[in-house]
Amino acid sequence: MIEVILKKGKEKAVLQRHPWVFSGAIERVKGKPANGDVVRAVDAQGRFMAYGFYNDASRVALRLLEWDESVEINADWFRQKVAIAVQSRADILQNGDTNTCRLIFSEADYLPGLIVDKYADHLSLQILTSGIQNSLPVIIDELQRLLQPKGIYDKSDATSRAHEGLETANEVLAGSAPPELVEVKENGLVYGINIAEGQKSGFYCDQRDNRRILADHTAGKSVLDCFCYTGGFTLNSLKKGAASVTSVDSSELAIETLRKNIELNGLDAAKHTAIKSDVNKQLRKFKEDGQTFDVIILDPPKYAPSRSALDRASRAYKDLNRIAMLLLNKGGLLATYSCSGAMDLENFKQVLAWAALDAGKQVQFIYQFCQPEDHPVRSSFPEGEYLKGLLCRVY
Repeated sequence: MIEVILKKGKEKAVLQRHPWVFSGAIERVKGKPANGDVVRAVDAQGRFMAYGFYNDASRVALRLLEWDESVEINADWFRQKVAIAVQSRADILQNGDTNTCRLIFSEADYLPGLIVDKYADHLSLQILTSGIQNSLPVIIDELQRLLQPKGIYDKSDATSRAHEGLETANEVLAGSAPPELVEVKENGLVYGINIAEGQKSGFYCDQRDNRRILADHTAGKSVLDCFCYTGGFTLNSLKKGAASVTSVDSSELAIETLRKNIELNGLDAAKHTAIKSDVNKQLRKFKEDGQTFDVIILDPPKYAPSRSALDRASRAYKDLNRIAMLLLNKGGLLATYSCSGAMDLENFKQVLAWAALDAGKQVQFIYQFCQPEDHPVRSSFPEGEYLKGLLCRVY
C-alpha cells in the first residue's frame, strides 16, 4: 500500500484521532496514489499512524479511516461501518411517529464525506469525497441489504465536491426515482419532501428535536417563522395551538410545499400567512408597518462556511437578530440558530449580546438548542458540532 509520510512534528492531531490531515502536513508520498485511494499514513520515522483516503486536489489531503494497523480496509470494513451507523438510529424510528432521520453523518460515523438521509422508504445520499465515491458500490449494496428502500437517490450537488475533483450529481443510484413529494413523518407530523429539487438532501432533520421543544412555547401566540423552508417550525407551532403563524422564505417551491404540508396535516390554514420574500427585506417591512410578534424564529443558511468568513458572518447574524428583537412584543421569545460550524456557541452568544445592545433590548438566554442524536459529534472531531441555537426572552 502507498505510504504518505508526515512532516516531523505533525503527528499530534493524528495521534488524537482527528480525521483530517492537511496537505501542508505532508512531507512526501511514496508512489502515485489516485485520488480516493486508501493509503498508509506514517510519521517521519516511518511508523504507522493510520489508514485514510488520499486526495491531492483537496486541502484536506488525507481523511483518516482507521488507526489499527491490523485491520484491512476492504468491502467488509465499509459494510460494518454502514451497518453500525444504521443500527444506532433504530431508537429514533421505532415508535412510528418518525420515519425520517440521518442514517450516516460523515466523519461522525467514520465514513468521511458520506451523508445518508432516510425519507420513509427512500434514501437520499450526498457523496462529498473521492474515497467514498470509489467505495459507493459496496455502500449502496449494504444499504439495500439492510433497509430494502424503494430507491436511493444521489443528491451530490454541493459545490464542495469541486474541492475533491468531483462533478455534481443528481440521479437515481438504485431502485426507482422518488415521486415529486415523498411523504414522511416527524414527531407525528406529515411532510412532503422533494428529494430531487429540495435543498440539501431534501429536508432538515437536524431540527427535529428543536421544532418540538420550541412548539411548546407557541400556544396562543403570534409566531414569525423566518427562513421557513417547507414549514418545520410552522407546522409544529400550528399543531400546538399558535394563534397565528407567518412564514417567510425566498423559495417559491418551499412556500408551495409548505402550503401542501399544512393541508396534509389538516391544520387551520386560516391561521397561516405565507410570504415569498428575502427575509432581511421582509423584516424591515414589518418594522416600517409597525407589525410585531410574540415569537420569532430565525433559522438562516450557513453564513460562515469557514473561519475566514466569521467576521463577515458575525455582522450578518448581528443585524438579522437586531431587527428581529425590534419586532418582538415585550417579553417575547426569539429562537435563533446558526448552522455554521465556524461559529461556536460562545461567539454566537456574544453576537446576540451586541445585537441586543444595538436594539436597546435586554435579553435572557433561557434554553440552548443543539443537533439531535442522529447527528453525533465525535470527541476527536469537534468540527462535527455545527448546529447551535438559543431561546431568548427579550425585554
